[in-house]
Formats: sequence, C-alpha cells, structure tokens
Amino acid sequence: MTAGPNPFGVSITVDDIIENLGFFDSWEDRYRYIIDLGRELPDMPAELRSDDRLVRGCQSQVWIDVAEAAAGDKNHLQLSVDSDAFIVKGLLAVVLAAFNNKTPADILAFDINAYFEELGLMRHLSPTRGNGLQAMVARIREEAARR
Repeated sequence: MTAGPNPFGVSITVDDIIENLGFFDSWEDRYRYIIDLGRELPDMPAELRSDDRLVRGCQSQVWIDVAEAAAGDKNHLQLSVDSDAFIVKGLLAVVLAAFNNKTPADILAFDINAYFEELGLMRHLSPTRGNGLQAMVARIREEAARR
C-alpha cells in the first residue's frame, strides 16, 4: 500500500521553492509558506505509519515510506511521508521537492546541503530540528543507496 500521487518533485520543484521563498522578507513569513507546503502533502495511509518507517533522531514523529515505480527504463522512488508536527511536514515537503520521483542515482547525486544553504534553512532551525531534518535526508539517501 502506498499513498496517492505526490506533487512534490514533479509539479512542485526545488526551483519553485527557492523562488517562492525568495519573495518573503521575514523568516516568519517563510515558515508560514513552509507549513503551507506541508499541508499540500497527500495523507499517508495509517497502515504506513509503522515503527519500521519511523525516522529515529527526530524531535517529532516522522514516517517515511519509499516505493519503487518504473518510469521508462529506470526506477524512480516515490516517497510518502507524514509527521505529527506542522513545521516538520513542511520541511518534509521541502525535501520531497528534491527527492520524490527521482532515480536512486539522482537522489544520491543531489547536493541537499547546497539546497538548504540556498534556502538559508539550517541557519533558521533549532539544532534539534536541524538534526531531525538531516536524519530525514539520511533515511531517504540510505533507501536510495539500497536500490
């Protein structure tokens, strides 16, 4: 079982998020935008919110499910995510813009830290949120490396 189609990484891209965040002058407004992105995530089916999908190292509860889907001659990873915290769901949406519906090789090659730097994200997160964000990224990259 997987969640429904996810616009992140397809119709909502890294470039869209970089451009849209650039419109806001304050980080308060940027946080609101990130939270709104999280509200656009499709619901994760309850049966996917299991212990084996729970990401360790996050302050909030975070679940990540990774499924493979054939696209032409390559497999792409489709990600389904959820969290019990609004801001974390938004951060997951930011990550999905970079990783969802990409090949494992594309995920591993993408410079996520440069992306976060361009957004100014890590400078504006608490250390525990920043560590949690890195744990989410590590989990997805580990799944990509296995495929």
